[in-house]
Formats: sequence, C-alpha cells, structure tokens
Amino acid sequence: MTERRAHTHGTGTGVPDSSAQDHSGQDAPRTDPLQQPTVTRLANGRQVPIPRQKRPGPYRVPPRAQRHGLLIVNTGDGKGKTTAALGVLLRAYGRGMEVGMYQFVKRLTNTGEHRVARRLGVVMEALGAGCTGARSVTDTDIARARAGWQRVQGVLAEGRYDVLILDELTLPMTWGWLDEQDVIEALRGRAQGTHVIVTGRHAPEALVAAADLVTDMRVIKHPYRSEGLKAQGGIDV
Repeated sequence: MTERRAHTHGTGTGVPDSSAQDHSGQDAPRTDPLQQPTVTRLANGRQVPIPRQKRPGPYRVPPRAQRHGLLIVNTGDGKGKTTAALGVLLRAYGRGMEVGMYQFVKRLTNTGEHRVARRLGVVMEALGAGCTGARSVTDTDIARARAGWQRVQGVLAEGRYDVLILDELTLPMTWGWLDEQDVIEALRGRAQGTHVIVTGRHAPEALVAAADLVTDMRVIKHPYRSEGLKAQGGIDV
C-alpha cells in the first residue's frame, strides 16, 4: 500500500510558511491574533483557520433608548449605603459609562472617594454644610439643600449621566427641607436610561414605592458602638 504524503512547501508542518505573501506580493505579518489572515490557503491547499470573532456578551451596556434606567435606594441604619453606591459608580466607570455623584448634607471634599474622583475626572460634589447631629439646623443648611436640589433637577432632566448617585438625599426629604412629591416626580421624569442611586437613612415610603431596588442596611455590629472607635481614613472617609 502506497503511503500518501501531503505535498507542502516551506516548513512541511502544515502551517503557512513565514515567507507567506498577500495578493500584492508583499509580506503580511499579523500582529493581532483576531485579524483576518491575508493568506486564505496554506501551501498544501488547505484553508487557513479563521479566528473566531468575539461577540458582545449579555452584560454589554445597551444604548439609552434600550436601557431600563433603575431607581435604586440604599437605606437603613447600618454602614455601607454610600460605600455600596460607590462600588456601582466604579463598576459603571469601568464599562465606559458617564457617572457622577452629588452629596446632600455632607461638606467634606477631600475624602478618599473625592481624591479618586478627581484622578478619574468624575464629578463628585458635596452640597451641604455638614452633619447636623451635634448642632442646630440653620437656614444655611436648608438653603444649601434646596439649591443643590435645583442643580440636580437639571442634571436629571438633561440625562448628563448614565449613573447618578444622590448621596444622603433621603435626609432633606425626611426633614422637610425638600418637597417629597417634587423629588419623586423629578426622579420619575428623569432622562431615559438614567440609573439613579439614592442613599440615606429613613427613606420615605413614597421613595421606596417608586424605586426598582431597595436595600435596607441593618446594624449587627459596629466598632463605633461596641469599641468606641472613630471613623478611619480609607474605611469611612
């Protein structure tokens, strides 16, 4: 029985010779493994395998017109409401989405998240005068909350961001600084495809009812209460 041998040129291994040329007669090296080969047939007549092109996965970011913008609420007495929202901000930024954060009540502008935001070019603004737990509420506190809300209303309507965090918004709503119904209507009327995350304790029932996703952070153990430890940089601020 006569042994059949493949007739090949070059290396004789069944792979294209390194001297393979395109139709113009010039060498055509491929540096991208997914690039279509210019030589479609090997020297032995076999067809060159075509690299499989990667298709968009199921978690790709759809266009605004095809996106269901979520209203997410992180509430409760436990730690992690703002922290969880920042995690979504980072995830969305990694997907190439426009993200931003406006913080009601809070006044600090050099926390860890603000430092990162400046490096990334992400808008993150503190709109308040500071926590009111250990002092009396002033007209300035209320005025800042209302002025901040006016700015946010415009941002919601124009659809500047794919993901927008409204940190501690529940507080001025609960305290009566902002009209609860006006806030709910503005959130419902936001631009198509905008995801909004609202954080803060004591979320009003109307906000909870309007939301798509609500998480109640519950305290099980906290070092401030059990050990008297104050807020620490990198963990809390």
